Amino acid sequence: MAEIEVQDLVVRYGSTVAVDGVSLEAHAGAVLALLGPNGAGKTSTVETVEGYRSVSAGSVSVLGLDPVRDHRALSARIGVMLQRGGIYPTMPAGEAVRLFARFYADPEDPAALLAQVGLAGVAGTPWRRLSGGEQQRLSLALALVGRPEVVFLDEPTAGVDPEGRLAIRAVIAGLRDRGVCVVLTTHELDEAERLADRIVIVDRGRVVAEGSPAELMTGLGGDHIRFGAPPGIDVVALAAAVGAPAREERPGEYLLDVAPTPRAVAAVTAWLAERDLPLADLRAGRERLEDVFLRLTATDPGAAADPMVPGDSRVPGASRVAGDSRVAGDSRRVGRRRA
Repeated sequence: MAEIEVQDLVVRYGSTVAVDGVSLEAHAGAVLALLGPNGAGKTSTVETVEGYRSVSAGSVSVLGLDPVRDHRALSARIGVMLQRGGIYPTMPAGEAVRLFARFYADPEDPAALLAQVGLAGVAGTPWRRLSGGEQQRLSLALALVGRPEVVFLDEPTAGVDPEGRLAIRAVIAGLRDRGVCVVLTTHELDEAERLADRIVIVDRGRVVAEGSPAELMTGLGGDHIRFGAPPGIDVVALAAAVGAPAREERPGEYLLDVAPTPRAVAAVTAWLAERDLPLADLRAGRERLEDVFLRLTATDPGAAADPMVPGDSRVPGASRVAGDSRVAGDSRRVGRRRA
C-alpha cells in the first residue's frame, strides 16, 4: 500500500478548476517530485494531500487516513517544509527547533538536527538575520524534528548556496534510506533530476507525464539529435543535408528527428562548420528533464499561480504576524503532541 494515494482528484475554487482528475502515488523510501509551471495545480494538489484543502471530487489517502477528517492524528506523522516564513522573525534558529521539538512525543535531538542541516554555527541567530539559504535549511529542520513518516518539501534548495545544497541532498538521501516518503515540489529541474525516484509532471490541473527521471528523459524522447546554435538558422537546408525533419523548438534550440548515428551527427556538425556556425550542447537520443518539461507543459511566463482564495494557508499577507499563517506553535501545522 502506498503512503500517499490520490485518485481522480478534483479541486475547485468556485467555477475555477485548479486540479482536474489528478492521480498519483508516493511510497515509503522514495522521493516523488511534483513538477509543473505556475498555475498547473501543484500547490492545490499538495495542500489537499496535507489536509488544508477540501476535495471537490475524487479521493486522497495519507498513511491510510483522510487528510481532512483525520487531520489531528495525521499531523503528528507528517512534516511540512515551507518555502518561506512560519517562524517568528526574532526567534533564534536553535530556539525555533527546540520549540517545535516540544510538540512531539519522540522528536529528533535539536542540536544534532541543526548540525545535520549545517546550522550549528548560527543556532543563536534570529530568523530574520539568517541568509535566505539558512532560512531554507531551518525550515527543513522544523519539518523533520518530529521524525515524520511522510515529508512535504516545498522548493527545498531555492536560494541555497552550493554547500547548502549538498547538505540538503544528503538529508533527503538519508530520509529515503530511513524509509520516509518524500514529496518534493520544485521549479529547479536539475534538483528534481538528481533527487527524485519518480516524477509527476502536471499542467493545467492534469498529469501529463510520470515516471522515473530516466524513463522521462529517454522513453518520451524517441530517436533524435538536439543541439544549440544561433537562432534562425535554415532548418530546411539542414534537414535536406541530414535527410531528416529539423525544427527550431525554441530560439537557438534545434531538434532533428533522426537516430543519433555517427553518420547523422557528422552530417550536422559538417553542415554547421561549412557555414561557420557555432555548435553548443549537442545531445543525442537522451533529453534533459528540462527539455521534456518544456515540451509537455505550457510555458506562458504570464501564467498566474494556483488560485488563492480567502483563508489560503499560503497567502503571503499572513507574514505581517509571523512570516506565515502557519506559525510556530500552530497545532494544525506542526502536529501538536504532548510528550
